[in-house]
Amino acid sequence: MRKVFFFAFIILSTQLCAQQTSPPALDLRMYDIIEEVSAERIEKDIQKLVSFGTRHTLSDTVSQTRGIGAARRWIHSEFENISANCGNCLEVKYHKGLAKAEGNRRIPEDTWIVNVMAIKRGSQYPNRYIIMSGDIDSRVSDPLDGTSDSPGANDNASGMAGVIEAARVLSNYDFPTSIIFLGLSGEEQGLFGGKFLAQDAKKEGWDIVGVINNDMIGNIKGIDGVIDNMSFRIFSEPNPPNQDEQKHIWNRFYGGEVDGPSRQLARYIHNMTKTYLPQMNPIMIYRLDRFGRGGHHRPFNDEGFTGVRIMETHENYVMQHQDIRVENGIAYGDVIEGVDFEYAKKLTAVNAICLAGIAWSPPGPEFVMIGGAVQPSTRLKWDPIADDSNLAGYKIYWRNTTSATWEYSKFVGFDTDVTLDNIVIDNYLFGVSSVAKNGNESIVVYPKTLIPRGRN
Repeated sequence: MRKVFFFAFIILSTQLCAQQTSPPALDLRMYDIIEEVSAERIEKDIQKLVSFGTRHTLSDTVSQTRGIGAARRWIHSEFENISANCGNCLEVKYHKGLAKAEGNRRIPEDTWIVNVMAIKRGSQYPNRYIIMSGDIDSRVSDPLDGTSDSPGANDNASGMAGVIEAARVLSNYDFPTSIIFLGLSGEEQGLFGGKFLAQDAKKEGWDIVGVINNDMIGNIKGIDGVIDNMSFRIFSEPNPPNQDEQKHIWNRFYGGEVDGPSRQLARYIHNMTKTYLPQMNPIMIYRLDRFGRGGHHRPFNDEGFTGVRIMETHENYVMQHQDIRVENGIAYGDVIEGVDFEYAKKLTAVNAICLAGIAWSPPGPEFVMIGGAVQPSTRLKWDPIADDSNLAGYKIYWRNTTSATWEYSKFVGFDTDVTLDNIVIDNYLFGVSSVAKNGNESIVVYPKTLIPRGRN
């Protein structure tokens, strides 16, 4: 009897230790994903997109060789080819909406805006999505000119080619969460493709973890004279624009002014890059987008979804939205000679590992609460994730209030009510992530409310 008790004690102790054992710090599959991204294939795709002459929203939709119609049909066929090579693992479809001319100065007549998407359906959370997007359309100096040559090599064949290449690479893996590879149209005319899709996604109740929008990921020679192939920018808004008064009060009195979901996605991308591509320098920009300008993550933000923009650090304005010409010795136009394919490969790899990391991770913890006013310690409490066999536990993060990224962390196993002894709540900001057995983590969730006094 004593021997049976002893062995039962050993088994129970082993189980308890296993529950508290930290998951691996690295997922070695990420290095394979990085290696599998091909600069040669990205170059070939950009060349093909440029070959359509113009991809302006108002350009030809009937021709098989020129205009946005031919371009989107080719993108659709590429997604179908990728799907065929992975046993029909992608759901390839069009999405469209009608942009009305009335009230739209860049739409002279009612125009169908057609997006192209490929969905890699998740095995456990098929209706939960992480999205990588690029823009299909291009333009020259006159935003209404749908006939002149508009190669759009960097803006934004580079981003669209990155989406296609990420689909090729990640189609070879399976994920619990769904990934959408998305080509958006109508960006240059007013972000119409994103608006229509975001509105439909909200109506249909899509569970979107985040949107990573890629707009110009191929240029390394800036208008400022800097040549830089080792850094990139991540633009993110501090908080959703539609947050209610209660959220404003929370941010004012308890912190959170720079800790909205989109900002947490930006931090996630920063951390993944520094972990798996340490030679790259991700620069977090605390702004929705460039000064006075917009990108296709914004319509998703407008509907309350999480979204960020990834792009080159040093833009070259003579290659953006310009008629192809030479003027005063300066060559204008967004031509393929201005694209660095190795750089586009690096930023595509950044996207791919972030998509994979999020898709391999459990959902973020729900209803995160915090307490610790006039106390020597900080307490965090949240609801457990139900029915996730992939869950290894949770990790608490904290950082100095002036730090852009998370600095400190502690894996706490399956505990959902944790006190950080001698870490004073006044001096730090806090968050919680869910951790998979393979080491991948959810995006950090910032506390949304106080732990009620007396709550057990």
